[in-house]
Amino acid sequence: MADLVLPQLGETVTEGTITRWFKNPGDAISVGEMLYEVSTDKVDSEVPSPMEGVLTEIRVPEGETVDVGTVLAIVELPEGAVAPPPDAAIPVPSGAPAEPAAAPTAAPAEPPAVPAAAPVAASAAAGRANGAANGPATDHGSHLLSPVVRRLVREHGLDPAALVGTGVGGRITRSDVLNAIDERQRAAAASAGPTTSPARPAAGERTSAPGPPPVPAPVAAAAAAEWTDGDSRYESFNNIRRRTGEHMVNSMATSPHALTVVEVDYENVEQVRRAHREAWRAAEGFSLTYLPFIVVAVADALAQWPRLNASVEDGGLRIWRRRNIGVAVDLDYDGLIVPVLRDADSFSLRGVARTMNELAARARERRLTPDDISGGTFTISNNGSFGTYTTAAIINQPQVAVLSTDGVARRPVVVTDRFGNESIVVHSVGHLAMGWDHRAFDGSYAAGFLGHIRQMLEQHDWGAEF
Repeated sequence: MADLVLPQLGETVTEGTITRWFKNPGDAISVGEMLYEVSTDKVDSEVPSPMEGVLTEIRVPEGETVDVGTVLAIVELPEGAVAPPPDAAIPVPSGAPAEPAAAPTAAPAEPPAVPAAAPVAASAAAGRANGAANGPATDHGSHLLSPVVRRLVREHGLDPAALVGTGVGGRITRSDVLNAIDERQRAAAASAGPTTSPARPAAGERTSAPGPPPVPAPVAAAAAAEWTDGDSRYESFNNIRRRTGEHMVNSMATSPHALTVVEVDYENVEQVRRAHREAWRAAEGFSLTYLPFIVVAVADALAQWPRLNASVEDGGLRIWRRRNIGVAVDLDYDGLIVPVLRDADSFSLRGVARTMNELAARARERRLTPDDISGGTFTISNNGSFGTYTTAAIINQPQVAVLSTDGVARRPVVVTDRFGNESIVVHSVGHLAMGWDHRAFDGSYAAGFLGHIRQMLEQHDWGAEF
């Protein structure tokens, strides 16, 4: 007999809700065969079996939330078979694409697990302690709500009793909630007609007009909250806020943070964006923002300044061969998540833009997988869409730096022509601010890295990318 335990499905995942079993006691199972579905506060995943045998007992029924490492079921193994260790890698199902094999190297090719900027619940106990805010997994009568579904229902003010569940046993799935949200939005748009309210900036979009951009309003539920204690009200931290706070406090206590800021003249990039803006949107369906240009420049700079693509380990640096860049995505003011663009240096500008747009959309729809948010070697905090001036971001441990891309605005700058004559012109200008770990390198190294990025943004022939 062997114990089947809930594996570590992501570096910040500490608990999960079993939402569906694909097998029943007495059924034969094979390695890589989908066995159950688990939901966390950020992602839903179908988990394949790590072993072959017969499922003899299910100890955690559908709808129950348990900690990582909890025994979910008992499996009878074939004679002579040995159970895999609890921390064994989850097998890739037959026919599924596998990660390309890394070239032989003396150091590990895969980066360590890096906590996302907005990790999930610290423990099952903490999650249950916050149940008043999040709602129990089996509230609303017979409706079984996974953590992701509960969050979507709460954020959009939906009544679970009014939703029709298409999952097993009438379970309300994420798709059911998203469909209901889409229907409500279509109905509201049809009845409201045109509006002059400013739209929220797209992912990665920065303002290019002077003055602060319009700030989107918080979620309606928070705005409509009543003052329960006279002149104040108390709001418990949700699981994301609690874990984010723990991670940030730990990072500040671990790394001697330093901050280096450079001003970047984005006019070279802006000219290309203007020239291709309409054709790009028609072809791709989304705006061409500054973000993919910055990601390409960062990936290029990491090759020349490898100590930035590293993690602190045992009194030294583990420098990574692969350049896996994470970009923080806002979850409607309810926290952050950092999907990772793996091997960012292997993408063209268009490839970076497409992949980051897809990852951001999946993040907001809570459709990321654990693999999407793990393995990052460098992080970008993308605040520019809010018109920020300079942001001192906190390092995502155990990485050694985090780059903040702040707002871009039209400003007067001094330019020099080829004859040495100076003149004042109006260009698109913004800051790049990097928080870095002083244990890993010094200020000159940080400045050299940022200078490389600035030079590429200002002088690279971006038009050739099109």
